[in-house]
Amino acid sequence: MGDSLHTIDDNGQASRVSPRPSAAATLLSAAAAGSRAEPDAADGRDRPELREAIQAVVDTGFAGAQMRVHDERGEWVGSAGVRKLGETAEPHRNGLFRVASTTKTFVATLVLQLVAEGRIGLDDTVAGHLTRFGLDRRVTVRMLLQHTSGVHNFTGEPGPDGVHGQGLPAWGKEWVDTRLRAYRPEELVEFALSKPARFEPGTAFSYSNTNYVLAALLVGELTGRPYGEEMRRRILEPLGLRDTVVPGARLEIPGPHAHGYYRYEDAGEWKVVDVTRQNPSLLHGAGEMISTTRDLHMFFSTLLGGGLLPAPLLAEMLTPDPTIGYGLGLFVQELGSDCGGGTIVHHNGGSPGGYGTLMISTPDGRRTLTASLTTGDAEMDPVAEFPQVLEGLIKAVFCEGRP
Repeated sequence: MGDSLHTIDDNGQASRVSPRPSAAATLLSAAAAGSRAEPDAADGRDRPELREAIQAVVDTGFAGAQMRVHDERGEWVGSAGVRKLGETAEPHRNGLFRVASTTKTFVATLVLQLVAEGRIGLDDTVAGHLTRFGLDRRVTVRMLLQHTSGVHNFTGEPGPDGVHGQGLPAWGKEWVDTRLRAYRPEELVEFALSKPARFEPGTAFSYSNTNYVLAALLVGELTGRPYGEEMRRRILEPLGLRDTVVPGARLEIPGPHAHGYYRYEDAGEWKVVDVTRQNPSLLHGAGEMISTTRDLHMFFSTLLGGGLLPAPLLAEMLTPDPTIGYGLGLFVQELGSDCGGGTIVHHNGGSPGGYGTLMISTPDGRRTLTASLTTGDAEMDPVAEFPQVLEGLIKAVFCEGRP
């Protein structure tokens, strides 16, 4: 299907105008007002190709999947697999899940709203606002959002052998044993800055969770309120995203959800543990949020439809770095000729915590795919299997000539 879709997990393995809600945003907010997650919403219409695509995810080895598609044929929601190992119930069709690095698109939007208000410029340096860290004074807001700052990734950088190192516990037995630990965002940044920068600011691309911890802290400095509070005030409440939360250090998923599992090797023995309860503060601003497929669709379609940012800043967001096709908190990708061409934008997410997220759309927000995948006890490597799974879903939803 041409080039494979970029996937990066939470360890890094990728004029003054105030925005006003558009008519689309108002309609979405009204539709969502007063309702919480509806775990078993009906499909609405039969779409065999989508049922087959989501079943293929489970057949690959994932424990469960839930998916929502919006296109010219309407809305379709479905699920496959199980919500908990040892049981038979399918995942909730609009259950809550950890969205991992999809958080970054929300944070980038929040920062760009502050740019729109003239509180800071895209090419302003960050060090003067976050003085306690002693950041390189060449690092700008744009570099944080586009991963071109060169700042070390606190969850680890790949070595010459491809193995991640020099990071806080973010995988393997060490992460399992420490997954309930609370972190302060400042210690994440301080750890990263204790390591050498990867390159001179602005000279290359390197996906780093540290960039978005800094971006979240920048929101707090500019507004006087924690970024989670600003997220609620500016995005979640206006759009009626009542099932999307910034959890901080809270361990639980606050609503109906599928369980996430982690398979790891310990002293030569493979083990599987339920990691649904975990402390998301390790990924403050970079991968901590919780949401649903409905809320992700509402957010992404409204953002791309112009309901959250003025047109010039939305255009900046969708202008990719030529190295890997990353804009400001979003990947921008051309589909191959065997898919009929065209462009998709996305920010997927994955973490050792058992959850993977898809948030993919056409650039105008009119055709979207939002989904959650959960891992179980299958002897499979989710990172290795994911590209094939993703290719099937993209083909079913975005390729021309699909059924």
